[in-house]
Amino acid sequence: MRIGELAERAGTTTRTLRYYESLGLLPARRTGNGYRSYDEDDLRLLQQIRVLQDFGFELEETRPFVECLRSGHPAGDSCPASLEVYRRKLAELDECIGRLSAIRERVGTQLAQAELARAELEAAATVPGGAPEPRCELTPPGP
Repeated sequence: MRIGELAERAGTTTRTLRYYESLGLLPARRTGNGYRSYDEDDLRLLQQIRVLQDFGFELEETRPFVECLRSGHPAGDSCPASLEVYRRKLAELDECIGRLSAIRERVGTQLAQAELARAELEAAATVPGGAPEPRCELTPPGP
């Protein structure tokens, strides 16, 4: 198939395919008249790249999977280099999840403190001679 058909079937653009070719991720086979030529294996390779990118892999991180597919493995993730990329990505994700969990905990603590302070202000406002109702800075002052 030619580049336009491959792009359409892969759900991408011809520009993207040329970029992948320039990076060496997509083979650069040419017909006798100079047209790029692709087959079903190239489509499978592009689908593998897209799935990995959907998972958050950088384009360069897909290279071991591409090479694994090109070497004849039916799945691009069964080679040792692909497995190592998976391991690194999982470690990266675990680190990110840890940071997000710590931030979530801090935000939860801040919310609990803010809700307690709000409740104390409301209680004080209901007591005769208590504190006035606090206003949001964005609320224009009353007369």
